[in-house]
Amino acid sequence: MQINLTEINWQKVDNLLPVIVQNVTTCEVLMLGYMNPQALEKTLFEKRVTFYSRTKQRLWTKGEASGHFLNVVDMSLDCDNDSLLILADPIGETCHTGAESCFHQFEQSELDWIFFSKLERLIASRKGADPQSSYTAQLYAKGTKRIAQKVGEEGVETALAATVKDREETICEAADLAYHLTVLLQDAGLSWGDVIGKLKQRSGK
Repeated sequence: MQINLTEINWQKVDNLLPVIVQNVTTCEVLMLGYMNPQALEKTLFEKRVTFYSRTKQRLWTKGEASGHFLNVVDMSLDCDNDSLLILADPIGETCHTGAESCFHQFEQSELDWIFFSKLERLIASRKGADPQSSYTAQLYAKGTKRIAQKVGEEGVETALAATVKDREETICEAADLAYHLTVLLQDAGLSWGDVIGKLKQRSGK
């Protein structure tokens, strides 16, 4: 996260740098705002996104009223040094309407990896819930052994469906396997991020 303020063509952008904020996990675009040099300095120092509000005519830290901060993970200027992309870990919803993204159309379209990330969070939220409230809560209540057993069963069924080249059944069983494996990861205090991190390590070998 090496950003040099002197590299930015502030004159070209009339002292207001366009900033796109993207969810570091799902890659979902969350919002667009503007920063002047002071807002960018504050963002770099506090690791929380601060904009310059054109309506309020002052610095504005996203979440200062709602608590829904955008914690900075990384950032990069574009090739012309006149716009900024920030990868952030959002706390709560980003949009004032209560939506996770200010770009509602794409949020509702359930793009594949955005959907999967939301599904993982939903599954995680069922831990400790009333077992009568959902199948997921029932699985958690039955414990790790039963969850692991279901992963084994679904793994075998996926392999069998693929062996007989039943395309639709392979898709259905693979979906069951992915779901139950997600439950198992959450039960172990892990996430798909941990699995992807291991794949990243291996890809360099």
